[in-house]
Amino acid sequence: MLSYQHAYHAGNFADVHKHLTLFAVIDYLLRKKSPVTYIDTHAGRGLYPLAAKESQRLLEHREGVERLWQAKRTLNDPLLRQWCDALTSLQPSPATLTHYPGSPWWLHQRLREQDALQLFELHPGEHRYLEDQMLSENTTRTYGDGLAGLMQRLPVATPRLCVLIDPSYERKDEYQEVTEAVELAMKKVRHAVVMVWYPLLPAGHHHTLLEGLAGSGIRKIWRSELSLRSPGEQRHGMYGSGMLVINPPWGLDERLAAAMHEVTPLLGPSCYYHAEWLVGE
Repeated sequence: MLSYQHAYHAGNFADVHKHLTLFAVIDYLLRKKSPVTYIDTHAGRGLYPLAAKESQRLLEHREGVERLWQAKRTLNDPLLRQWCDALTSLQPSPATLTHYPGSPWWLHQRLREQDALQLFELHPGEHRYLEDQMLSENTTRTYGDGLAGLMQRLPVATPRLCVLIDPSYERKDEYQEVTEAVELAMKKVRHAVVMVWYPLLPAGHHHTLLEGLAGSGIRKIWRSELSLRSPGEQRHGMYGSGMLVINPPWGLDERLAAAMHEVTPLLGPSCYYHAEWLVGE
């Protein structure tokens, strides 16, 4: 099934959670000079005009990134301020939020000459948009299955590896497929930093992923969740966003907790953030 297009959801609260985590992880990786290969298994379009018909249909950015944008001058947390500054640099006019970037942009805009970025996208329409994006020369774009591509590209030539896995989870089987892919990837590159996004839905299918990785033998897995409301408050749709970080950089948990302390009040009175070690410390 290839019906999912992220343009309908670009800039929502889950994007804020996912990309703020990604931004913080990259920031830690850049503290060392050794090269990094970044692999994005489900890249999407790369850039989303918020005036496009898809984004205008659900207007999810209004309850997500737009809340932070409106408050950016009053933000105190350094990570949040840096994230908003990066977002501002993308806009044609720094005073107006007109575009929201997907993970390929967040990754490529901090690439150094010695780093590499590999993007995968299986949806034909989304990949055509991705090909049109202006990205750095050390970026490759592959039309194909990202989980299979990840297995084919490992191990990588650089001493460090960072992977982002964020499928649509349109099929329940994807939770198990992601679990198996992560297990195999970690056997090939044990030191890799791997981020896995998952939706929090009333059906609770994400427990397949969590339980599978908790019993996988991987030693360090950090888990964070940003929820707009509690599971019992709605019967349908996504109520929260989850992120797993395998081999998280030291201090990531505290840095994101500080940022989320400012984020949650902006996203609504019922919004809350929770983080813990799924495996490890």
